[in-house]
Amino acid sequence: MDAFGDYVIDRVIGHGGTATVYQAHHADGLGGPVALKVLDDHHRDAFNLTRLQREFEFARRSAHPHVVTMYEGGPGWLAMQLIAGGTATNLPGRDLRLIALAQIAGALDHVHALGVVHCDVKPSNILVAKPFSGGGAILTDFGIARSLAEDAKHRLTHVEASLPYAAPEVLHGHPPSAASDEYALACTAVELLTGSPPFNAHTSMALVNAHLNSPVPKYSRHLEWVPRAFDSILAKAMAKSPDLRYQSCSEFISLITRAIG
Repeated sequence: MDAFGDYVIDRVIGHGGTATVYQAHHADGLGGPVALKVLDDHHRDAFNLTRLQREFEFARRSAHPHVVTMYEGGPGWLAMQLIAGGTATNLPGRDLRLIALAQIAGALDHVHALGVVHCDVKPSNILVAKPFSGGGAILTDFGIARSLAEDAKHRLTHVEASLPYAAPEVLHGHPPSAASDEYALACTAVELLTGSPPFNAHTSMALVNAHLNSPVPKYSRHLEWVPRAFDSILAKAMAKSPDLRYQSCSEFISLITRAIG
C-alpha cells in the first residue's frame, strides 16, 4: 500500500478536479480513520501545491466544531477529519437542513472574525456527520480561502469562484469579504431548501449577468410553504451591494429559520 507520512491508504472516497481523497489510517494502528487528500501526479505543480498548503493552514487557523479539522500535511497531501455522511444535500427534510445551515453560518462568522474569507461556500463543501447528531454539518475545502490582511497588502490578479454562488462584487473583480460568503450562503440555503440555486443559466456569461443584474427570485409566489417574509430576508442577504447585506451569516439564517418555522 502507498503510505504518506505515517498514514496508509485504505480505499478511495472520491475524486476532485486536482486530487483524490482516500480513507486512511495510522500505520501504527493508533487513532481512528482519516480523510487523506492527495494531489494527482499531473497536478503537483507550484500553484496546486501552494493551494493545498493554504487549505491546510486556513482550516487549521479556523478551528471550530463545524470547520473541518486538519491533522497534518506533507508535500502534495494532507490528512484531515473523516466525515462520513456525504454532503448536506443528503439530509432529509427542511428542519435538518436549516440546522445544518445555522451551524455553517456560525462557522463562517467565526472564520470571518479571524480575518479569513472562505470564498467557496456551496452545498458540496458542506459535509455532514453520520449520524448527523454526532457532529452536524462541517465546512470544508479552504483551497481558495483568503486572508483580509493579505488582501490589504496585495490583490490577486485572478479570483476563483463557483458561479452559481458567486457574489456580484467578486464577479466585478473586487476582493471577497465576509459579505461575499454571506451571499454564497444565501444561494446555498436556497438550493438546500428548494432544490436549485437562485439563478440558473445555460452559459457562464448568462449566469454572471443574472448575479449582476437580475432581481432575487420571489419564492413565495410559486412555493406554498414559503412565506413572503422569506423573500425579503433573502433579498437583503443577496443584495447587489455587499454593504446592504446582514451583519452576520447567523443573523440571516436565524431570520430564515424563524420565517419558515
